[in-house]
Amino acid sequence: MCNTPDHGYRSPLGYVAERIHAAAVYCSDGRVGEHFDDFLQQGLGLPRYDRVALPGGPGCLAGHTEARLEQEGLIGELKFLADAHKLERVVLIQHEGCAFYQSRLGVEPARAESLQKADLVRAAFQIRRVSAELQIEGYFARHDGDCLVFEAVGIK
Repeated sequence: MCNTPDHGYRSPLGYVAERIHAAAVYCSDGRVGEHFDDFLQQGLGLPRYDRVALPGGPGCLAGHTEARLEQEGLIGELKFLADAHKLERVVLIQHEGCAFYQSRLGVEPARAESLQKADLVRAAFQIRRVSAELQIEGYFARHDGDCLVFEAVGIK
């Protein structure tokens, strides 16, 4: 347990230096962040992982002209993490109702899910260019009442 400092905030959580060698790429939408953490930690058994969160998440790796700059930056970040943190596993998560697809890409809501799932496959292809050794998984988070349900999406 950490002691209380004289100034500033001190987290009561202990620091663990050991790396998990996994990263997750997902949307930065604050409405789903805790759900993503819960899924990754409890559902996939990753107590700690490198977080790469940005609007659209893996959709930024799918070759959309509207996200060209993000794709370049994200590839660079993943190369860094793969080398510096010795990544072995990358988890990609898309979610229902993503504003990136509706607002930035102009995708009709009825067509968004199929495009997002296809983009997981495209994103995996781009990540394999960073390192062919990485294990890559894709998931789609769907609303079920006030919960999110995470479904695996096949990535070849």
